[in-house]
Amino acid sequence: MFGFLQTALTYIVPFLLVLTVVVTIHELGHYWAARACRVAIDQFSIGFGRRIFGWRDRQGVEWRVGWIPLGGYVKFSGDENAASVPDHANLEALRQKIETEQGRGAADRYFHFKPVWQRAFITAAGPLANFVLAIVLFSFLLMTVGETVLPARVAGVEAGSAAQRAGFVVDDVVVEANGQKIDNFFDLQQIIAVRSQAPTTFVVDRGGQLVRLTATPERRIVSDRMGGEQKIGVLGIASPAGATDRSVRRYGPLEAVVAGTERTWRVLSTTVYYLGRVVTGRESADQLGGPLRIAQASGQVAQSGAQGAPDTGAMLLGSAVALLGLTAVLSVGIGFMNLLPVPVLDGGHLVFYAYEAVARRPLAAKVQAAGYRVGLALLLGLMLFATWNDLQQLRVFKFLGGLVS
Repeated sequence: MFGFLQTALTYIVPFLLVLTVVVTIHELGHYWAARACRVAIDQFSIGFGRRIFGWRDRQGVEWRVGWIPLGGYVKFSGDENAASVPDHANLEALRQKIETEQGRGAADRYFHFKPVWQRAFITAAGPLANFVLAIVLFSFLLMTVGETVLPARVAGVEAGSAAQRAGFVVDDVVVEANGQKIDNFFDLQQIIAVRSQAPTTFVVDRGGQLVRLTATPERRIVSDRMGGEQKIGVLGIASPAGATDRSVRRYGPLEAVVAGTERTWRVLSTTVYYLGRVVTGRESADQLGGPLRIAQASGQVAQSGAQGAPDTGAMLLGSAVALLGLTAVLSVGIGFMNLLPVPVLDGGHLVFYAYEAVARRPLAAKVQAAGYRVGLALLLGLMLFATWNDLQQLRVFKFLGGLVS
């Protein structure tokens, strides 16, 4: 029993906290955009399934918390069609029904009868809210906590490594990698990690002279602290190890917003690049993670933030600060994922609205419903595949096999 409670506090609670914040902000993006467009709203829910608790506000919106804390939704009035956007005939029938029951002009408050640009704006507002959340969190952390800076100086070169073959030498200072300016060894590591087996150009400062080198990071299996494994790019250079080499850089308000925006863009572009490599077969798909690995990362981040704290209050504060950084990164991922052109996601809705804007009529409801079924099957398949990867990476099957034997 104690072990279960410890696991819950270590992994499940941080994971649910991070996920709830990201999902709530996403749905609030939809909600506030809908309010701005004067759309009638029935429900705002965090979590699925039966309601745990809730209330109804003055506008008649039911705010509720479901017992399955793995998502959320905003339900617009009249949003009962399986395809979400009915075809032209269904729209006319729905308008007549609404105006018969509620009076002339009442249908204008319903999502389905808003101009296509407003529906697209409301749909896109969820992912955009996730990007804004990431910028706000990154900016806040850069202003208050700052960022740890480690000079991108080569303290050692591994024999026979990609770095040695490319011509790196000790005391080289990397100033550019893959066209990006580098002033922090941690940023350099992130670039190398996602570019395994991809020729990459580096510019180093060698005794005041700029030297251009081309190296191909090797794909290696690296173990994490929980016993899982990751295949990432490794160059074979060591970072400065002395405590005096590290420093903390803090930003002013305007600088923090600029840096937070840049960091959000960097996370997004890295995600797109990595998934592109997976799709084209240049990266292994077994590295795609799901909820279990996110929960694992949440626990690891919370623990790392609490390390070295002198008391319980400092431990909680350190964990909270660390989880804010993870929340920002996850928010970028959720925002991007929802923009994918899969019918059950926001990106799929935007594709349908683009068709409607060009054709000047909605796509047939039957076609949309079929698209949603296919999209749902694809999404569920991806989730199952990612969960399978999680179980493999966490060595669950080996552990269970050991129990059986």
